[in-house]
Amino acid sequence: MKVLGSACGLGIEGSGWVARPGIVVTNAHVVAGEDDTVVRPRGTGPALHAHAIAFDTQNDIAVLRVDGLGGRSLPIASQARSGGVAAVLGFPQNGGYTVTPARIGDTRKVISLDAYGRGPVTRLMLSLRGRVRHGNSGGPLVDAQGRVAGTVFAASTRTRRRGGFAVPNSVVRRILSSAHGPVDTGPCAP
Repeated sequence: MKVLGSACGLGIEGSGWVARPGIVVTNAHVVAGEDDTVVRPRGTGPALHAHAIAFDTQNDIAVLRVDGLGGRSLPIASQARSGGVAAVLGFPQNGGYTVTPARIGDTRKVISLDAYGRGPVTRLMLSLRGRVRHGNSGGPLVDAQGRVAGTVFAASTRTRRRGGFAVPNSVVRRILSSAHGPVDTGPCAP
């Protein structure tokens, strides 16, 4: 699912995934400050208006309600298996749909920054090995069974190996369960 909008005069793009009919999970930084968010199924489908029903800056997760969205929901893995084969799905560089090979890493509690680059905040992060690029944000990290293992939010910048980070499913499930909205998406992200 391609997620598009504008905030502070700039076009913003990212990825997302269908958690249940009409419900898309993405990153808070992808939709921050937007009031014109749309999703495009498969990246080329019709632009469907979306509005936020959950917006968590500490964990960098947003949940969108998308009227008229069909398609299949992705199953959510109960646990991400460290070392497991995976793939990053999304629309990097505002391009077409890509599937990038990856490996699932460890889930750890870390002190980090929030969706706006503010901190410190304490949060859970799932590490992954594989190429993560701008535009993959909000897309799913899927395991070998096609289940969502985490929601990608950042590329690693401190290592020579390609890698990134995802929001673990335990966090995503909690936010999904409280997503009733509508909610404001705050100011635009830097």
